[in-house]
Amino acid sequence: MQITDTNQKSFTLPTRLSSKARARSLTTTIIAVIVLILAYSFNITNPESQPGVKSAQDFSIDENKFYEVTKVVDGDTIKVSELGTLRMIGIDTPEIVDPRKPVECFGREASDKAKDLLLGKKVRLEVDNSQERIDRYDRLLVYVYTKDGLFFNQEMIRQGYAHEYTYSVPYKYQIDFRNAQRDAQENNRGLWGAKCNN
Repeated sequence: MQITDTNQKSFTLPTRLSSKARARSLTTTIIAVIVLILAYSFNITNPESQPGVKSAQDFSIDENKFYEVTKVVDGDTIKVSELGTLRMIGIDTPEIVDPRKPVECFGREASDKAKDLLLGKKVRLEVDNSQERIDRYDRLLVYVYTKDGLFFNQEMIRQGYAHEYTYSVPYKYQIDFRNAQRDAQENNRGLWGAKCNN
């Protein structure tokens, strides 16, 4: 575009941005898009930001009530009516559901045992005030008892389906669980048998 000033001098206004200005503009646009994507992504993955979606923190466990187990995720994680996903305190079973890891030895057996003992059954839950209420995956941390009084967490260790596992601080039944693990090891049960130790 050509402009003439009052002294009859003419000059042309640049119609295109310089390459530096274009690069700055493009960078600003990319950053803005990334920020929007991250904000949207946080909103989708953060249950607290979604109306009607509850976090584990929103639930209160009645230790005198029995809850129905609706799904066994693996040997140490279940879903129950009214509360969602629960992680057992003090135990760790071989991995079967982590897409980043292969199925570990005795993982399927541990999951099958949990299904046999818990799926579709009523369980009583116990929290441990020495532990966090929820873990980093938004799962309530609990001890699980079957209706006939079987202490599930300890039984999984005793039969060799789980390792004793301490998060960061000792928990209420840590000594009992470690004794159960020692017994399983000495008797070559489950994880401690020949199948996983060749």
